[in-house]
Amino acid sequence: MGALSKALLLFAMNWLDAQLTILWVRMNVATEGNGLMASVLNLGEAPFLGVKLAVGAFAGYILYRFAEVPMARRGMQVVLGLYLVLMGVHAATGFSALGWEAPATVLSYFVNLPSAFVAFFS
Repeated sequence: MGALSKALLLFAMNWLDAQLTILWVRMNVATEGNGLMASVLNLGEAPFLGVKLAVGAFAGYILYRFAEVPMARRGMQVVLGLYLVLMGVHAATGFSALGWEAPATVLSYFVNLPSAFVAFFS
C-alpha cells in the first residue's frame, strides 16, 4: 500500500471515528475520552467535526509528505494500528448500544489479558 493510500485511509478512519463518537455521545452510550475534544463537542457537532477533521488531515498530510523518512513511515503504521483498535472499540460500543453484550465481553477480556497475565506471575 502506497503512502497516499495510507494517508487517505488514516483520514477516512479519522472521519469515521468522529462520526461514531458524535453518535455514541448523543445517544448517551459513551463519552468523548479526550478532554479537549469533549469541550469542543460541547460547543456543537460542527466545531467538533471541523477540528477533528482538520487535525486528521494535517496528520495525514505530514505523514504522507515525509513518507520517505523512516520515523514518518513507522508513525503511519502506529497511527493506523491505533485507529484499527479504535474501530474495534467503536464496534463493541455499537453492539452494546444495540443490546448485544458479547462483543464488549470479548473486548474486555482481551483488554484485561495483559494485566491478568502479569498478575498470574506475581
